[in-house]
Amino acid sequence: MAEIDLNALGPVDYLVIEFPDGVSSFTGEMAGELNKLVDAGVIRLLDLIILEKGADGTIEAVEIDDFDDLDELRLAEAELVGILAEDDIADLAEAMEPGSMAGVLVWENSWAAPFGAAARRSGGQLIANGRIPIQAILASFEAELKEGG
Repeated sequence: MAEIDLNALGPVDYLVIEFPDGVSSFTGEMAGELNKLVDAGVIRLLDLIILEKGADGTIEAVEIDDFDDLDELRLAEAELVGILAEDDIADLAEAMEPGSMAGVLVWENSWAAPFGAAARRSGGQLIANGRIPIQAILASFEAELKEGG
């Protein structure tokens, strides 16, 4: 596991992408795009877990080594620091449908680390952040188009 300099750490985000039973089609495209972000220094992977939720609701965390489709991610895996605890994984899996698989990704926004460190050195602290889902943005644009003619 890699060590983290907490004084220089950028904002950390996570996401869980669920793949319903029988719907997923792994081509390696996601791994390739993720590696591009890592290689460009935009993000740093902190944790990556594949979860499988059985039809009976049992949860199994799977290493990426068990998936041939994720070969490209093995390059970035050396940098993982293992942020998620067992309780975190159980909480995230609650949202999954039985019979599905999910990828859980935790990353540092490396591009923002210098700004974040400067803000902390200046005595600032983050008091709010958020994310606007792309579906909400699309709905807003569609509503505006309908209103405008």
